[in-house]
Amino acid sequence: QVAGLNHKTAPVELRERLAIGSDVLAETTRALLSRPGVQEAMILSTCNRVEVAVACESRPDLTAALAKSRGLEAAFIEPYVYRHEGTEALRHLFRVASSLDSMVVGEPQILGQLKNAYQVAKDHGSLHGTLESVLTRAFNIAKRVRSETEIGQSAVSISYAAVELSREIFGSLNGKTVLIAGAGKMSELAARHLRRSGATNILVTNRTQSRAEEMARLFEGKVIDYANFHATLPEIDILIASSGAQQYILGPDEVHRAIAVRKNRPMFLIDIAVPRNIDPKTGELDNVFLYDIDDLQKVVERNVSLRQKEAEEAERIVEEEVERTIVILRTRIVAPTIAGLQEQLEVIRAGEMERMRGKFGTLTPQQQEALEALTRGIVNKIAHAHIVEIRKEATKGGGPIVSAVRRVFRLGENP
Repeated sequence: QVAGLNHKTAPVELRERLAIGSDVLAETTRALLSRPGVQEAMILSTCNRVEVAVACESRPDLTAALAKSRGLEAAFIEPYVYRHEGTEALRHLFRVASSLDSMVVGEPQILGQLKNAYQVAKDHGSLHGTLESVLTRAFNIAKRVRSETEIGQSAVSISYAAVELSREIFGSLNGKTVLIAGAGKMSELAARHLRRSGATNILVTNRTQSRAEEMARLFEGKVIDYANFHATLPEIDILIASSGAQQYILGPDEVHRAIAVRKNRPMFLIDIAVPRNIDPKTGELDNVFLYDIDDLQKVVERNVSLRQKEAEEAERIVEEEVERTIVILRTRIVAPTIAGLQEQLEVIRAGEMERMRGKFGTLTPQQQEALEALTRGIVNKIAHAHIVEIRKEATKGGGPIVSAVRRVFRLGENP
């Protein structure tokens, strides 16, 4: 079973109240495991979702467990909670791991978060059977989705779209110099992505010196005096503009001079300010590539559409894996019946051999071995047809044949 709430079902205020910090995650997982009928448990808590997954003998009230973990009333969160069991729970876990249930489809962070939740539960003895197997399978399915589709290949955020375009222009970003003009949040995110992609030299300029220094510390960068930042343009490969200025801070004249000094090496200008910081005419210069926030938004929209197409293929993979996992789990359920049948027949065979041993007279070791092989072969042939039918019926959900075999061979209660 799975129960929880996410960005689709609950507002951020409620998700914040239910969020379970890493410092209490193990304790909360143990509390969930102590509920009657719960055999295994795992809790996943991120900024966009809080949910619990359990393997259980009965139907525990997971909504109440969620609410109690944060000191809330079950009735308060009830309208926002989704619940899945059996096949639907499998499908949900596989879709979460594959980032098909994320706010941004295809984002990679959720798989790492799920693996962390798995490890916490595993380290504290909360995973050891069916749920552990299902989660391990979910990780493999997520890997398959990543390798067989391009669901995570295209940028679907303004800041990452800037990086994608940078790569198209420069090929490699290794060693490229970035100037951040202004201190907007999107420019900070773009700079982070650029640095991770190989841009190593970060310069920062801002009308407020203290904010420039703060931003520079984030990237181990260098502060450039705002009044004279034009002088550094010949050094700049990528400029991110997000100043709050109400007029252009950069125009074609300054960039033309910089390009001449750069001997026509290209410059990439990202203007994500509103109103714009860079005169649009600047983009008409040779070897100057200027994109504003609308241009980047078009890239994002195009990539979101591409991801949706890839998501359709990912959904097909998930459905295929759900069916395969159901067969595996159902076959595992009847394993005790098969083992019990084989054990019972062996007891009968061994008992009859012992009963008849005195009537055989003295047997050579070879004769004794041949007789053992003969009787085992007869027993195995009798058991084979039953085992084949049990496994075949298990893939369809089990039922009459399994019950009949257990009853006829006195194997005890149905599992």
